[in-house]
Amino acid sequence: MPHSSREIAMRAIRQRCRITAAALIIAALPCGSAAREPRPQTPHHDVDQAVRAFMQSVAHDVTQDGPLAWIKYFDAGPAFFMADNGALAFPNGAAAKEGTRKFAQTISHIELKWGDNLRVDPLSSDLAVVGASWHEVQVDTAGHRADSAGYFTGLAEYRKGRWQFRNAHWSEPVPAGQ
Repeated sequence: MPHSSREIAMRAIRQRCRITAAALIIAALPCGSAAREPRPQTPHHDVDQAVRAFMQSVAHDVTQDGPLAWIKYFDAGPAFFMADNGALAFPNGAAAKEGTRKFAQTISHIELKWGDNLRVDPLSSDLAVVGASWHEVQVDTAGHRADSAGYFTGLAEYRKGRWQFRNAHWSEPVPAGQ
């Protein structure tokens, strides 16, 4: 008994649906040994922990040794830059080193603390974006104390066996009414 063209078309559609459904189910299944073995932990967890330790070392060393401690944490090359409240403070590592040395001559004490909201976003095994609120106390050579606070962001890079900042941005809240 011959089938109508409508019945033939409906069978073809049902057959395509079954094939598509089977392909989707097969694609969703884990394959090979990967289904039986746990995936190795990504290096991102290790990067997160290493960068958190790096950030604590920065705050400790700046507080203990003064502004010159920053020099060892800035990339010394041309890739480095630092912005402060939306303005370029240092266009490269050499300018950052020179500027930090000049600034250090005006400060007798500095205390840096990162906030509890430190964020680390690992990008690879040797790069991570960091962000944290900060509070700083500076005492200049004349004994004047200045407290400031804001938010810091930067790109931390692992090079030559250590973490350093490839770039940095400091910002302070704009006073109300400005």
